[in-house]
Amino acid sequence: MKNTPRLLEKYQKEIVPQMTERFGYKNKMQVPRVKKVVLNVGMGIGAQDIKFIEAAVKELSMLTGQKAVITKAKKAISNFKIRRGSAVGCKVTLRRAIMYEFLDRLLNVALPRVKDFRGLALNSFDKNFNYSFGITEQIIFPEIEYDKVLKVHGMDIIINLQVRTRDEAYELLRLLGVPFKKG
Repeated sequence: MKNTPRLLEKYQKEIVPQMTERFGYKNKMQVPRVKKVVLNVGMGIGAQDIKFIEAAVKELSMLTGQKAVITKAKKAISNFKIRRGSAVGCKVTLRRAIMYEFLDRLLNVALPRVKDFRGLALNSFDKNFNYSFGITEQIIFPEIEYDKVLKVHGMDIIINLQVRTRDEAYELLRLLGVPFKKG
C-alpha cells in the first residue's frame, strides 16, 4: 500500500472541515480542491541548441517524478530566430498524489530557500481563479545539483483550482500553506 502524501492528508483531515465550516457547504464534495499543477519552462535559446531543452526536461522530470513534454513553437518569429515547430521549452502536468507531493516540497522546502522571499502576490489569480506564479531559478529545489546545471532558468507554476469564488481560492491556498505577501 502506498503512503498518502502529507499535504493530501492535511487537506482531507483539516482543510475540508475548516472550509465546510467557513463557507457552509452541505456536502464535502462541494469543498474546493486542487485539480492539477502545471510547470512550464520556456527557453528560447533551445531553438538554437537542443541540449538546453534536454537538460531542462531532465531537471523538470527529476523535480516532479514525471516525464516532461517538449513544447514546440506554433509560429515562426524571425526576430528571435525561432522557426515553426522548433523546441522552445518543456512542461509537465501533475495530478493526484504526485501533485500533492510536489506542492508539499514547493511550499515547505523550495520557496523558503528563495533569497529575500517576502511571499507570493495576492493578485495572481486569473478569471477562473487559478493561481499562477513564476520562479526565477530552478536551483531552489534541493534535488537539483548546482554543479550539473547547464543553464540557470526559471519556470512558471500554475495551480489549477476547482472553486467558485476568489475568496474560496484564496482560503484554500492559504490553508494549504501558500505564503502570501502581507498587507
